[in-house]
Amino acid sequence: MTSLSRGDLARAALRTNLIQATWNYERQQGIGWAWSIEPLLDRIYPDPATRRERLAEHTAYFNTQPTLASVALGAIAGLEERRASGEGPDAEGIARVKAVLGSSLAALGDRLFWFTLRPFAACLGVVLAIAGSTHGALALWACYNTIHLSTRMLGVGWGYRHGPAVLSEFLRRRLERLTRMLILAGCALIGVTVAVLLVSSALPREPRFQTLFGLGLLGGYVAAQRSRPSPTSWGLMLAAACLVGVWLR
Repeated sequence: MTSLSRGDLARAALRTNLIQATWNYERQQGIGWAWSIEPLLDRIYPDPATRRERLAEHTAYFNTQPTLASVALGAIAGLEERRASGEGPDAEGIARVKAVLGSSLAALGDRLFWFTLRPFAACLGVVLAIAGSTHGALALWACYNTIHLSTRMLGVGWGYRHGPAVLSEFLRRRLERLTRMLILAGCALIGVTVAVLLVSSALPREPRFQTLFGLGLLGGYVAAQRSRPSPTSWGLMLAAACLVGVWLR
């Protein structure tokens, strides 16, 4: 058995960018997970028949937050190394660890990436756009992907070094701290955005605009508390509201 190198882990981390490319209702991320872990299995299991058998096992159902899937990938790779040497868990044991890591990472990752980082990056881009900068979209993209891609690339190594216990203290505390920092910074950005929208050229906006803006904030708050309608429906309704706003202007 050969220990995994940084290059092996990096190749697997790059593959996790496509972990949802074959998402389906039956196995969700299962096929993408198997494709991501394949380079690591190639190094761990020199026998082609054994390698195919292990790869087939990893096509089973799996689902988690896509960015943090790399953490689970590294932890499972470490277990597969132990299994290849006769010390690790069997297929059922690895499947149980995958399920636990998947659900735990989903809870952490959804809160950080979907509910905190994505709105924060959007607010940053909006503030720059309102201020007249042409780099608002670039700032949004750079802000999100700096954290997203760094976590994805480093996550395989974290999981590989710390194993299934990676969430006990090492990663959970750091992700929760980052989430709190982004929440505070996001609140400040929202305050700046509201102030800039309500005051133009040092003069308050007209009452009609302030009323529509207040109704928009209220509608957004209500929408944030509900999982339905879908984001597409909300996007279409927002587009209609923008058309109405332009017409009233």
